[in-house]
Amino acid sequence: MPTSARLSIQDIDPAAYQPMFALEKYIHAGNLGEDLLALVKIRASQINGCAYCLDMHAREARTAGVDERRLDVLAGWHEAPDLYSAREQAALALAEEVTLIGEGGVSNETWARATAEFGDQDIVVLIMAICAINAWNRMAITTRQPLPGLPAAGTPAS
Repeated sequence: MPTSARLSIQDIDPAAYQPMFALEKYIHAGNLGEDLLALVKIRASQINGCAYCLDMHAREARTAGVDERRLDVLAGWHEAPDLYSAREQAALALAEEVTLIGEGGVSNETWARATAEFGDQDIVVLIMAICAINAWNRMAITTRQPLPGLPAAGTPAS
């Protein structure tokens, strides 16, 4: 598959991203914490296959102090529950089901788990965060947003 960018939303219409930036500001002003937000964003981006967002949010996770091992096994977090708190597990389960919403919606079990760990306001922020990363993933994948710092398509990496 070609890896060259199809277009740059930012270059064509900088105002197009403004609502998304406002949503991100709202999300990051909440009480979820940068570490949890990074885990949720990475997990949704893994499911969606968004290299651009995986690269960005893995760097953010490390900056937020997320342990490298927890990042390494995040795609298999169900198999390593001791590495993630109950709160993180609830958020990751919700992120997976919202990301894959067409496969069965959000189960009552996942909803109960999330509401046991998060108050109503935090659930709202978490849902908005999951929806936002899914929108970002779709924009980046559709436009083939290139990873920063990589040579142009067809140019060998050094």
